[in-house]
Amino acid sequence: MDLAAILLVPVVVVVTAAVIFLHSLVLKFLSTATVRNKVVVITDALTGLGKECAKLFHEGGARVILCGKTCEKLEGFADNLTSAADPKLTFPPKLVLVDFGDMNSMPDVIAETLECYGCVDVLILNSSLKVKAPVQSTSLKMDKLVMDNNYFGPITLAKGFLPSMMSRRTGHVILINSIQGKLAMPFRATYAASKHAVQAFFDCLRAEVQEYGISVSTVNHTFIISPPPGEKTKKSIWSIFSKQKVMGITPAEAANEILKILNSKKREVVMAHSLPKMAIYARSLFPNVFFAVMAAGVNNAAGVNNIAALADSEEL
Repeated sequence: MDLAAILLVPVVVVVTAAVIFLHSLVLKFLSTATVRNKVVVITDALTGLGKECAKLFHEGGARVILCGKTCEKLEGFADNLTSAADPKLTFPPKLVLVDFGDMNSMPDVIAETLECYGCVDVLILNSSLKVKAPVQSTSLKMDKLVMDNNYFGPITLAKGFLPSMMSRRTGHVILINSIQGKLAMPFRATYAASKHAVQAFFDCLRAEVQEYGISVSTVNHTFIISPPPGEKTKKSIWSIFSKQKVMGITPAEAANEILKILNSKKREVVMAHSLPKMAIYARSLFPNVFFAVMAAGVNNAAGVNNIAALADSEEL
């Protein structure tokens, strides 16, 4: 009996891993089928997360519109996407220059984007600008620039595409926000304020447009980590059990979660491990304790570094 029980353990592990792996493949297939022929707009498509989303949706047969600040880089990335995919199953990406630092250009951006295919089915708002500095050292000019990129830019695009979505009674807006839309950290006052503001806007928008069949989802993550250049991500059933428990998430993980959201229409996803999630609950349930911990961290150099590590990243 003991020998049989010992032999049974690895069999159960293998079978469980196989079932989970197959389940994830089925979900990915269903999610990919959801985006086929859909018009998908991705802002800041040249970041790590933007590229992963563009690759995933392009391969899934979506009509992808890539937005970014640099024409040459967008063209190069679009060429790479086209050459790596089957032209019979994919559409050539469309390119639109978008700079949220220039809010006067937004009407032209919206018009140009709508001209590509006549409508927008999915709007992925991925853009973000962060600043790390004490409040007294942050200029009003910087405050406004961060708000333009993190708040006014995304909401202006959303407003621009809403009439088309409402008339067609379909559409999905996905805001890639930060965990700082729910949790403010010292030395991130301007950044956290912009993320709180945009979170509140889309929470309100969700309720307002539900009757028109429009979905609004927010993704609050800690930070995006990228593997060192040249390092390839291993994919196997064993990776489910051996995944590193790090504070951040990879662009591929975030992109796959976004793809799932289109199928599930989940309203909110917090992509974070236990410690950041505990901090969110502590802020709501035990605010005085939370504030004391934050203040203690500011007074301690090591604490400041730990706080910064939670929020600091290339793509918050």
